[in-house]
Amino acid sequence: MQYALYVQPLLQLLFPVKATPAGIGGISAVAWANQHPFLNISITPIECSVVCSKALAHEFFAPVISRSNDLLVPGQGRASISSEEFVVISVEGAGLVAGQRVLELTSPLAMAGISIFFITTYFSDYILVPAKSRGQVIRALEERGFAFEKSAEAYVNPMAHHRNASSTSSFEPSSPATPPPTTVSELQARTFSLLKRRNIVPQVHRDIRLIQCAGRGDSISNQSSSDLEMQIGLTKSLVHPPRFLSLTLVETESASLLLEKCTLNNFNSDHILLGSEDDYLIPVTLNLEPLPFEATGIVCGVAGKLVGGNTGPLTDSVEMSYLSTARAGTVMVDERDLERAMEALRDGEYGLDIV
Repeated sequence: MQYALYVQPLLQLLFPVKATPAGIGGISAVAWANQHPFLNISITPIECSVVCSKALAHEFFAPVISRSNDLLVPGQGRASISSEEFVVISVEGAGLVAGQRVLELTSPLAMAGISIFFITTYFSDYILVPAKSRGQVIRALEERGFAFEKSAEAYVNPMAHHRNASSTSSFEPSSPATPPPTTVSELQARTFSLLKRRNIVPQVHRDIRLIQCAGRGDSISNQSSSDLEMQIGLTKSLVHPPRFLSLTLVETESASLLLEKCTLNNFNSDHILLGSEDDYLIPVTLNLEPLPFEATGIVCGVAGKLVGGNTGPLTDSVEMSYLSTARAGTVMVDERDLERAMEALRDGEYGLDIV
């Protein structure tokens, strides 16, 4: 299994040996979880995907990729580092429940034909866009009412009052010969038509029950202890290949995690983790490898179906989130809403088969 070759680089990336500036009493002034401007490691039933700086990707992963790819037989999946450079835009809450927030944030970008990754952490939403599209994304968000708030270093919807945890990603190919959609309903129809043509079948993982959680923000005096406990828990979770795990680290927030319920015993969860241990998310994976990397609109189309939109069969929104990875998308649905979500995805002229 290729994953075993990448455990050491993953741990080196997460726990760098380089010293950080000392603070009070010789304790590092920068918490372990805040040493990366942006880092996401996601392991799903389809792939292991990493978002980090270009320099770190080449330092830790390029040598292993070169060695391991030489050993692969034809037909085996090959690891790679994207040649495209991305920038991260932080967006704070849209004042909506998770599924509606996904739709609110992705629809203006999808309408503008912008290819994105969309990752929602326990605290904030992060839009990853090709560096060349940054200005276009900012314009699209500002036209939708989002404004940059310097104190938060993020785009904020003035209507926001609270957050729910959620997560998301990208895609539907745009062609210069095809006019962009004018409504979410049209975009939704195009998205599901595309998925059906490319034989992309959602796969439900009913035996994987996920918990959305985050590290507790401790004072500097307790920081070292909490950091150590979190690092031990993550090491245990990564060394034994998880079926599903997503970790996001940024400079301004505590670590955000999406974990299998059965792996919580790797952590002293009551002491170091925030979040409910009783609300479960069930992952539904979409293997998007048949689509071009620059595709746009899948997240918005799927969210429109599940939230109900103008054409969906639901009278109430499905509580959903969506995790973006390199070659796949994972819709995550509250366990209580799973059957309604499946009904929505099957419904209509371009309804999908589900396994």
